[in-house]
Amino acid sequence: MDTVWMRAGALLMALAVAAGAFGAHGLKRILTVDQLAVWQTAVLYHLIHGLGLILVAQGMSHASGPWLVRSAALLLAGTVLFSGSLYAITLTGATWLGPVTPLGGVCLIAGWLCLLRAAWSS
Repeated sequence: MDTVWMRAGALLMALAVAAGAFGAHGLKRILTVDQLAVWQTAVLYHLIHGLGLILVAQGMSHASGPWLVRSAALLLAGTVLFSGSLYAITLTGATWLGPVTPLGGVCLIAGWLCLLRAAWSS
């Protein structure tokens, strides 16, 4: 199971680098300063939590348990919801996606807390 999460983390990282480059080179002339800041926030969280997912997957090769799986799933879901909604809002102006962003943030926090719980269990 850890290889699935490792692959997901590696894919998140590749997409985050691509999104960062796209923002810096492709969107710099199109977006306002405020929109670009939102894009950069999405990229930052995307990168951090992609690395986090890789670390959780690495931890699965040394330990097992439901808390690590929950952590991985929540980090992946949270990244998609948080960064994905910010990317979509920035590109489309679809402000109705605004409530999705904090839901993604809650998933990210829960993912880290599940990792904490896994650490206490081992």
